[in-house]
Amino acid sequence: MTIAAATLLLALSVGSPTAGRAQEAGSELTISLMTMGVGERVWERFGHNAILVVDRTQQTARVYNYGLFDFHQEDFLLRFARGRMRYWMQGFDLDPTVNIYVRDNRSVWLQELNLTPAQRVGLRDFLEWNERPENRYYRYDYYRDNCSTRVRDAIDRVLGGRLKAATDTIRTGTTYRFHTERLTAPDVPLYTALLLALGEPVDRELSAWAEMFLPLRVQEWVRHVTVPDESGRLVPLVKSERTLFLATEPPPPSAPPRRLPAYLVTGLVVGAALAVSGRRAPTSPAARRGFAWLGAAWAVMLGVSGALLAFLWAFTDHAAAYHNENLFQANLLLLPIALLVPRAARGASWAARPALALSLAVAAASLIGLALKLVPAFYQANAEVLALAVPANLGLTFGVFGLVRGTGRSGVV
Repeated sequence: MTIAAATLLLALSVGSPTAGRAQEAGSELTISLMTMGVGERVWERFGHNAILVVDRTQQTARVYNYGLFDFHQEDFLLRFARGRMRYWMQGFDLDPTVNIYVRDNRSVWLQELNLTPAQRVGLRDFLEWNERPENRYYRYDYYRDNCSTRVRDAIDRVLGGRLKAATDTIRTGTTYRFHTERLTAPDVPLYTALLLALGEPVDRELSAWAEMFLPLRVQEWVRHVTVPDESGRLVPLVKSERTLFLATEPPPPSAPPRRLPAYLVTGLVVGAALAVSGRRAPTSPAARRGFAWLGAAWAVMLGVSGALLAFLWAFTDHAAAYHNENLFQANLLLLPIALLVPRAARGASWAARPALALSLAVAAASLIGLALKLVPAFYQANAEVLALAVPANLGLTFGVFGLVRGTGRSGVV
């Protein structure tokens, strides 16, 4: 399926200005908010939007996109790691743009905006200025400065701040984490990684203005805004809506999945396996090998995660990862434990007691992280991480204690 720009131009021309106003600058322009549905790739899961400028005189239809990036860009990975991504904006013809989303089975909607001719000219000129090579690049932020917030801000700019004024005081009852979880729910490893990586900043309630970091929320909230027309009469910001393509995939869920029980069961199973295998390790070679492998694997997984969390907070501009309470669970002390547990399981006396001391510290930190949820200042929504990590970390400690106690009695240590 393809969408021809000429067909769209013809359809939009139905509402052309009357002959008496035909010469007014901007009357030949139609400005629309263009919204694209979610896709399968990681960076497509939040959707996309752009601004479509149709010029009936020039017979052109340009789609201005923000949030463009290139994996082959110089220092892209280094910038990504440091949270200093350099993204850009650019305009493209309508036909190839829509056809890309049709190919990827992503819905495409248009909302024509009720702008005065002067506002249309102002927005077009701003977008053309922004597209110049010296102006197109900007520091990207996943939540606060992305493709959608740039589109929102460009529209608000020509409205004189009316979009922000109408939405900035509306409380949504949602957070950045809420939307992140519901939109990444199909990818469990990614979902879990983000549960760990995102800190307290993503748990503050969003206004409708802030919630428009999501393209589909911009599409929704602009419907509630009114603006003055040329005569000063208040009219809806959205003049008309149309669907260019409707995907066959179902829309994303409206709320995050309820996975707390699954994480709790996983944590209990891992914790029980560590505790039981560690207790039996002194008398059972199979249990000793199992405890060594499972203990090391859990310590490596959570210890490396803790190192990454600490790095994100201390050395990068990934503000969404700051003030992360999950560092009580993904403890850096687990890294030496990953080395000590296998050695202790093999009978190395020098490794047993340091492993026990460190595991006790890990268990204490986990319990402190759990207890802090009773303090209002620690409001991070990390129940799933607690459900997974606390029982597993306690199980590791009980396992090391059983190993040290049992081998000590048998004279191995």
